[in-house]
Amino acid sequence: MRIVLWALLLGAALPASAALNVFACTPEWGALAREIGGERATVYTATTAQQDPHRIEARPSLIARARSADLLVCTGAQLEIGWLPLVQSQSGNPKILPGQPGYFEAAAHVALLDKPARVDRAAGDVHPAGNPHIHLDPRNVAKIADALAQRMAKLDPAEAAHYSARATSFRERWREATVRWEREAGPLKGVPLVVYHRNFTYMIHWLGMREVGNLEPNPGLPPTTGHLSTLLANLRQVPAKAIVRTAYNDPRAAEWLAERAGIAAVVLPYTVGGTPAAKDLFALYDDTLARMLAAIR
Repeated sequence: MRIVLWALLLGAALPASAALNVFACTPEWGALAREIGGERATVYTATTAQQDPHRIEARPSLIARARSADLLVCTGAQLEIGWLPLVQSQSGNPKILPGQPGYFEAAAHVALLDKPARVDRAAGDVHPAGNPHIHLDPRNVAKIADALAQRMAKLDPAEAAHYSARATSFRERWREATVRWEREAGPLKGVPLVVYHRNFTYMIHWLGMREVGNLEPNPGLPPTTGHLSTLLANLRQVPAKAIVRTAYNDPRAAEWLAERAGIAAVVLPYTVGGTPAAKDLFALYDDTLARMLAAIR
C-alpha cells in the first residue's frame, strides 16, 4: 500500500509529458510553436538562421525527426520545396503529409505579396504563389499564431484550453509590442534600401520603406560584377540609405557596393538566432529595428 501511495505521489510531482512532437522547418516557426505550445509541445527546429531556407538538404537526421512528429509547422508557398517533400515521403509518417491535420503551412493563413503574373524559370527562383518570407510583418505572425493554436487544439483536444490561453497571452503581448515597434520605426518610413534577396519585402511593406535595388540580378542568382556596376550607377541617381542582408548571405557584394556608394551595409537577423540578440520572436523584431535605426542615423 505504501509503495502504491508513494508511486502515485511521485507521479503527481512529475511534470506532465508533452503531448505534441512538433517539427518546425525554420527558427521563426519553432519559436512560435514554443510560444503557443508551452510545456505541451516538444519542438525540433530543422534549420538555423545561418542556413539559406531555400537550400536545405534532406539529411537522414531530419527524416528521423520527422518520423515521430505529430505536427509539422513550415512556411509553405514552396519555400521548402527543395527538401521537405523528400523528408515527408522518406519519414513514412502519414500524419504530416499535405491535407492531414499534422501538416501546417503558415503561408496559407496570410495574404502573400509579389505574386508573379507569370512563372518563367529564366527569371530565377520565382515563387509562383508569392513571396514566402512572411514572418517579418508582425500582423502576419499574429494571424498565424491564432491558426496554429487552433491546429494544436485539434490535435490535442483535451488540452484545447491550454493552447487557447497561451495564444491569448501571446496575442496581447504581441499587440503591445507591435504598437511599440511601429512607434519606434517612424524614422524608417520612406527610407530607400538595397536588399540582397527579397526576404525583407514584408518588413519593407509594413514600415513603408522603399526597395531601390537588389544585389541579385534575378532571385536566387549570385551577384555579378556587371550587375553590381549597374546598381552602383543607379544608386548615384537614386541614393539608398543602407544595404541589408542576412547572416547567411555572402558579405562581399554588399561590402563592395557599400564602400563605393558610401552607405551602410547592415546584417539583419532575419529570423530567430540570426544575431546574438535575436533570441526569440520579440527580440528578433527588437534587434532588427535597432539595427535599421542605427544604420540610417
